[in-house]
Amino acid sequence: MWTRRFAGWAAVAATAVALVGPAAPAAQAAGPHREWTISWQPCAADPTAECGTLSLPVDWDEPDGERFTLALARRAATDPAARVGSLVFGPGGPGDSGVQRVLTGMHRFSDDLRRRFDIVSFDPRGVGGSNPVRCATDLLAAQPHVIADQAQFAATIENNALLRADCRARTGPLFDHVDTRSAARDLDAVRAALGESRLTFHGSSYGTLLGLQYAELFPHRVRAMVLESVVDHSLGTRSFLDTQAVAAQDSFDEFVAWCAAATRCALHGQDVREVWAGLRARAERGDLIDPDRPGTRLTPYLLSRLAQRALYGPDWPGLADDIATMATAPAAAVAPASPASPAAAVAPASPASPAAAVAPVASAATAAHPAAPVTGAEDQATPYPFAVFCQDWSLPVRDHREYAKHLRRLTRLAPDLRYPQAVFAVSTCLGTPTVANPQHRLKVRTDVPLLLAATRHDPASGYEWATNVARQIGRHGVLVTYEGSGHGSYTTSPCMEAVVDRYLVGGGAPAWGTRCPAVDLTS
Repeated sequence: MWTRRFAGWAAVAATAVALVGPAAPAAQAAGPHREWTISWQPCAADPTAECGTLSLPVDWDEPDGERFTLALARRAATDPAARVGSLVFGPGGPGDSGVQRVLTGMHRFSDDLRRRFDIVSFDPRGVGGSNPVRCATDLLAAQPHVIADQAQFAATIENNALLRADCRARTGPLFDHVDTRSAARDLDAVRAALGESRLTFHGSSYGTLLGLQYAELFPHRVRAMVLESVVDHSLGTRSFLDTQAVAAQDSFDEFVAWCAAATRCALHGQDVREVWAGLRARAERGDLIDPDRPGTRLTPYLLSRLAQRALYGPDWPGLADDIATMATAPAAAVAPASPASPAAAVAPASPASPAAAVAPVASAATAAHPAAPVTGAEDQATPYPFAVFCQDWSLPVRDHREYAKHLRRLTRLAPDLRYPQAVFAVSTCLGTPTVANPQHRLKVRTDVPLLLAATRHDPASGYEWATNVARQIGRHGVLVTYEGSGHGSYTTSPCMEAVVDRYLVGGGAPAWGTRCPAVDLTS
């Protein structure tokens, strides 16, 4: 689910805008109804690809109302004689740029797919070049990773309300309509504009939610649909947190097992969990420094996220190197908390409740990319494509007592990592009054079976999510399992690539229960 650069949405969105040019105004008056059309032209950043725009309704319930401009990009099939049609890629994140994927990430697709399909993607509404959501940088920076007490819990709800109002004012009418169900309606307009009677689609991570909701809305318009690293959109707060914690811990367990077997692991022969526990204790004291950003202290939450980012690849050797570097680095001096900034204080860890250790109040964006000096009013705004999440998920928590209970349970489920990235997602959305696209059990009745590509040890979209979605869609889906590790499998496993390509080109769905062996990472 979560993009491995979950912390860097500002940089991703800014890059996407630069690649396709400035975004269109937030909303435009709708003209007479017309067929969906895309005006393609060579992309400014790379003329070998084509960029285009599509004018769409802000609110699909009011198709003749205000409009926004969706940014797209495509690369034509390299063998016109073998062309099957258009393959639309659904970007993940939430907040990834599909335009950027087409311009700079075509390695994501095999040579055979590039030969047979026009590869098309887009920036989802509210992202990159598609009327990006923008919010005050200081309000984003006030979002806590982990909430310390009831006072901070109440302050978080208040700040989130201020943030929503600010985002709405800066973004325009689209802010209240960036949910994935609306994006699925956009996707059908893209299909029509491409001249395809049926959609061929490959969604990755959060992009699988887009695909699943399209399949619910337009079951008879699906030609082929691959859903890689599936998101289960039927979970409540507890199940959402628990499944994320279990998935993260499972991937960390695989890393520990690899270190025990692989001599190339920098921690080979050591008790990895003991070394890791020592680092967590230092993070709780405030004297642990990020190995990749000298001078930046790691809180327990940020230490956990450092590991989870490495598990996405997975980059086990890199994670082992980072742990070894931190374990041998001298302790940093602990700076006293500033009385003038109580919200940034770190709550002392309770021996009875280690999961309640609190990270300093800082947004994921500022944690990864400290804000540049403000030189004008516009510089105080930051792209915030993660806003879609709070319109897709209702994750209520009554008060800090309930919140702390969740954290204690996560510590039992994930004793090494303790803080799945879902913890921050919950605090980000606290107090959201109305969720446009809340969770529900799927009702997919497509004419063709969807292909669910799942990784056995996925740190973000856990295997349990894929099996649960497979149960929900029944005979309308086929689950294919990669028995390895990492977030995604298509670019990792030649076996998975072959299965997916055969299905997309038109070779039919694989047999239920098809499995691909893990790629050897120990040599």
